Parts: sequence; structure tokens; C-alpha cells
Amino acid sequence: MTILDDLLAGIDDEAPVRSVQVGAHWTMVCSRHCGLASTICPPSPHDHQTRVRDAGSLHTKSARELAEYALSKNPLEAGIGVAAINSLLEIDERDVVEINASEILSGRGAGKKVALVGHFPFIPRVRQAVSHLWVIEQNPSTGDQPASSAPDIIPGADIVALTGSALVNHTLDGLLELCRPDALVLVLGPSTPLSPVLFDHGVDIVAGSRIVDETTIRHQVAQGATFQQITGVRKLTLSRRREA
Repeated sequence: MTILDDLLAGIDDEAPVRSVQVGAHWTMVCSRHCGLASTICPPSPHDHQTRVRDAGSLHTKSARELAEYALSKNPLEAGIGVAAINSLLEIDERDVVEINASEILSGRGAGKKVALVGHFPFIPRVRQAVSHLWVIEQNPSTGDQPASSAPDIIPGADIVALTGSALVNHTLDGLLELCRPDALVLVLGPSTPLSPVLFDHGVDIVAGSRIVDETTIRHQVAQGATFQQITGVRKLTLSRRREA
């Protein structure tokens, strides 16, 4: 079973949807809690095959119904589904630490080779702290490696950090298969489900977020804010017991 299959199998109750926002950068679903996921636009945004099912009435569905959208091949629908999953997850505060994933990478990466899938703003800081940093990105910037290089790079990394957005574009399971058994594996970013389900798939640390100011963030998401512009979010980390 895939990570998404396992996450969906673990949702055994319903919750009404209070709001759905699909912004330029982030998608937000509020049900029991509020969940975020990356907005990934299809190559042809006005193609009828990539339209969102039932757009305009998504708020009338249950969060469990929206969570099923995570399996969609339409990336806009998949983002809504992942955000819905995140909106349903309960977090035991005793199990999480409030820390930024960049601090973990900088501290644990000293003298190590690190592969980072996703272009994050903390890259310059982490690059100074580790022995070697590869950045793998689907739309590479200067110095990044293309996504096609992942099979050559990831098996050689001591630490692998994967963007939670890979859950939205359905590449996360394949990327995890490339990691060495002894590598420290993180999944990070606002799309990341703070769920121990990921530990069953080889992940050691999940670093996600919890929204604490729904009203403010709803406006920010709808108005095209990047994550650096979003306020009212706690950055939380959940670790496998051996990594705690």
C-alpha cells in the first residue's frame, strides 16, 4: 500500500468541511482542524480534464470525501485531498517538538552528505553546515539538480530530506525507495502529514505545521501568500521513537 492509501485507511470518522481555499501557492481545507498542502497547477490550467470536480460546492462535502481527492491524477484535486487529510489529523502534543526542519538538517548534517528534494529558502544556511548538499527540484534553479537525477543522488546521501509536496504529486513513495536503509530520512514542509503512518514507509522524522490562526491564514492563502508570508502557524516535528 502507498502512504496515501495508509493515511486514508486510518481515517475512520467524519468531520464537516468549514472552508476550502485554493491559493496560488497553498491549498487550505478546514474541517476538524485546518490543513495545508502545496498548490500544484497543471501544465494546461484551463484544460477541462484538469478541472476540479464539484468546484464551488466542495465545502458541502465531508472532509473524508475530500481526502479521497488525494488519489487524483489532477494535481489541484490531489492538493485539496492532502490538505483535507491534514485537517483531520489529531496531534498528541506530548509527541511533537516545535522546531524548524532546517535546524535539524543543519545540526544532524554536520560532516554528512545531504540530499534535499525541493528548493527551500533555508538552503544557503544548510549548505554551510553540511559536508555536501544536493538540491533536487522538478523546476531547477541555478545549482539545483533535475528531478531525473534522484536515482543517482539519493542512494549516496547520508541524510535525505523530501518535500511533503511529493505526496501531492505522487512521487513520495518512489523517492523513499531510493533511500539507503541506514540514511536518516525526513519529510518536511506544510504539506507533510504529522502522522506516524510515514514511519511505516521508512521515514524517521516528519516536520509539518499546525495552523493556529485560521482567519488570518485563510486570507493570506486566498491572496497568494508564500509560506514565508504566512503567520499563525506552528512548525512541529514528530520523530520515530529511535530518533526522538
